[in-house]
Amino acid sequence: MQIAIENTCLLIGRFLLGLYFILPGISKITGYEGTVTYMEAHNVPMISALLPLTIVMQLVLGAALIVGFRGKLAAFFLAGLTLVISVYMHNFWDFAEGMERNHETQNFFKNMGITAGLLMVAALGTGRFSIDKYLAKRAAGA
Repeated sequence: MQIAIENTCLLIGRFLLGLYFILPGISKITGYEGTVTYMEAHNVPMISALLPLTIVMQLVLGAALIVGFRGKLAAFFLAGLTLVISVYMHNFWDFAEGMERNHETQNFFKNMGITAGLLMVAALGTGRFSIDKYLAKRAAGA
């Protein structure tokens, strides 16, 4: 019973974490110019290269995390991406006391929690309900 609960929690957790990246990836495509403007306001370097790279990473790695394909690697790279995005886009330390600083502080530490979850998947794996597990079983039986 405990193993079933663990694997179900891993599946649901991977799904939610994957959506956390896929939905913003899509919104960056549909609101591309607005995203460029927002990144410029946060002094992000090399936007013309980093924005498309971010979109591809969010979509591809988010989907890989959901289905559990190369899930440890996907989670590790998404953790790094989340850390970098947080430093540039939620730089609360650059704001004066007030609502904007509070908002950015909340977003920064929310992202650190998401980074922690991703690092846990990177360390522990994707669980039974994943392509990784299926491929491992198939390789062991071959």
